[in-house]
Amino acid sequence: MILLCGIPSEGPIAKVNEALLKLGAQTVIFSQRQFADAELEWSFVNRKPSGYLHLFNCSYSLEDFRGIYTRFMSETELPEMKSASEAMRKHGLNLHDSFYQWLEVTDACVVNRHSTMFSNSSKPYQMQIIRRYGLKIPPTLITNDLEKLKEFKQQHKRIIYKSISGVRSIVKEFQAEDEERLSLIHYCPVQFQALLDGFDVRVHVIGQRTIATKILTTGTDYRYAHQDGGDTDLEAYEIPDSVADACIRLSAALGLHFSGIDLRFTPDGQVYCFEVNPMPGYSYYENNTGQPISQTLAEYLMNA
Repeated sequence: MILLCGIPSEGPIAKVNEALLKLGAQTVIFSQRQFADAELEWSFVNRKPSGYLHLFNCSYSLEDFRGIYTRFMSETELPEMKSASEAMRKHGLNLHDSFYQWLEVTDACVVNRHSTMFSNSSKPYQMQIIRRYGLKIPPTLITNDLEKLKEFKQQHKRIIYKSISGVRSIVKEFQAEDEERLSLIHYCPVQFQALLDGFDVRVHVIGQRTIATKILTTGTDYRYAHQDGGDTDLEAYEIPDSVADACIRLSAALGLHFSGIDLRFTPDGQVYCFEVNPMPGYSYYENNTGQPISQTLAEYLMNA
């Protein structure tokens, strides 16, 4: 059996579930929004986790799950959690906490364990790991020193600023109007990077396989180009074996069975890595290109 955890209607969960069913797999879905009708009981028996997942009127032995795909949303932000009684809210929080603990110790293949996702919570930390595996990182400055920022901008001419943490942010090019807000960095260091010419490539790594998507966009951040009236086009792309190997080794080093790696290919043939996403929203790329990401992920879960 394959266990899927998250919001069933969300693209990544829905697509991999559909792919698994087409392959003849038996799937069980834990819907976070229905936490009131779920219970997880487990303990160590002979040094191995053992127990049951109860969903509505059905019970499933935890030992029967061979592959698990997790895409948990923040449980505290669930509408049902916010409107629940104090007792039910406590149940929901305890249930999620029990899930997170069990997923760390189960013998099943978990895509991905929460402990492996933390590198993305600190972009500077993750960039140090990226460099160890043969991928370049853009010239970067993290500072609250205005003089250092001015020197960095003078050196690279065009620069962008972005989030340092795992919280999603929109990448913006530094513009003249941003000068008015520069004094604010005195209170909080900001990450700046050189704006590199070229095109973006998202590489989804699934085990030992890679599926790459080329992104052509009129915006600085292709995910939000439409907000400025721009366009983004996606197409399947073949990356060099050396780049694919580096992505596979990097994903494995981070303990990830499944990752989304963001690259920039520059006109002079260099390849730079921006970050590694440990919980990629792959359905956006599959919907636009038809690439078999969900099928590849389903096969990986079944053969784990």
